[in-house]
Amino acid sequence: MKHLIIIGHPDKKSFCYDGILPTIQQCLRNRRQEFYTIDLYSEIQTLQFPQEKVEEYQKLIQWATHIYFVSPVWWFRTTPLLESFFDQIFIPGFAYKFVPVTKFYGYPKPLLKDKKVRTYLTHGAPALPVLTLYLNSVKLRLVMGVYSFVFGWFRTKTRQFWSVPFVSQNDRMIYLDKIKDDLREDK
Repeated sequence: MKHLIIIGHPDKKSFCYDGILPTIQQCLRNRRQEFYTIDLYSEIQTLQFPQEKVEEYQKLIQWATHIYFVSPVWWFRTTPLLESFFDQIFIPGFAYKFVPVTKFYGYPKPLLKDKKVRTYLTHGAPALPVLTLYLNSVKLRLVMGVYSFVFGWFRTKTRQFWSVPFVSQNDRMIYLDKIKDDLREDK
């Protein structure tokens, strides 16, 4: 198994960067699994990725059997560099292609269906308003608007962590234990 971790957080002291990322990496090390980490905010300086980075990231996507995305939620989306990653890496011909149905309509055929994908999203908000008032639009847009095109329907797993700036250290450890459980399941 080959694992690719994509972290999209600029703050090295964040729970994404200082909690989730090292937990995934340590679990993979403990299992002696091969992995590579893309730290978008350390590697990329602009929203327009250099062509050599696009090619490098596409090769890493092809190489990986398992992909992990880690991001906070900002304004009901992942971070700008992770959104740019989706836009510039998951392009037609590489990540999906349109299959014509009629003269004016086609459906996307995912080209990366063989990947196992997990996404870890951190929220500053509690679960109740996001899941009810906002109909979990963050996860819905990501899973249906990006992942269904690229990886196929119902083939990815997303875990959301709520009220991260406000929960206790004990709650954060429970969050990290869930990640460890996820990785044990991914064999």
